[in-house]
Amino acid sequence: MTLQFLFNLLVALLWMAINNSSSGATFLIGFLLGIGMLLLFRRSKPQAQPFYLKRLWSIFKLLLIFIRELTISNFVVIYHILRPKLAIRPGIFAYETALTSAWEVTLLSCLICLTPGTLTLDVSRDGKTLYIHAIDIKDAEEMVKQIRGNFEQVIMEVTR
Repeated sequence: MTLQFLFNLLVALLWMAINNSSSGATFLIGFLLGIGMLLLFRRSKPQAQPFYLKRLWSIFKLLLIFIRELTISNFVVIYHILRPKLAIRPGIFAYETALTSAWEVTLLSCLICLTPGTLTLDVSRDGKTLYIHAIDIKDAEEMVKQIRGNFEQVIMEVTR
């Protein structure tokens, strides 16, 4: 992935040198040419590394999903705070994860902790189970589906 980016950057800089221009538009055209060259090279080698822009897109998608979940959960917590009668059912549930590496589990745990209303209390020794406290648990299975669908799936796209 790093070599692909460096090659793409080199093509962009060479394009700027050939055109004797240091404008952003010239750099962008060179960068797009580099992307095209990388795509052509990938087709000639069927077992090449994954294209680096795919991983960058996955990282961007994870960031957007986190911002969406952060915004929604902030409004939910504010709603609970401003209600005249506090009607919440806090609880702890176990979340079985399909993530394998310690880095993936740590990232999931941090994303859960950064989302208001949820907190990762503990991770099992084997790293497969996260114990999560939620401010309002209506249905633990629904929360498991939400975490698996939102965070876990995109984390796998980023890391694999």
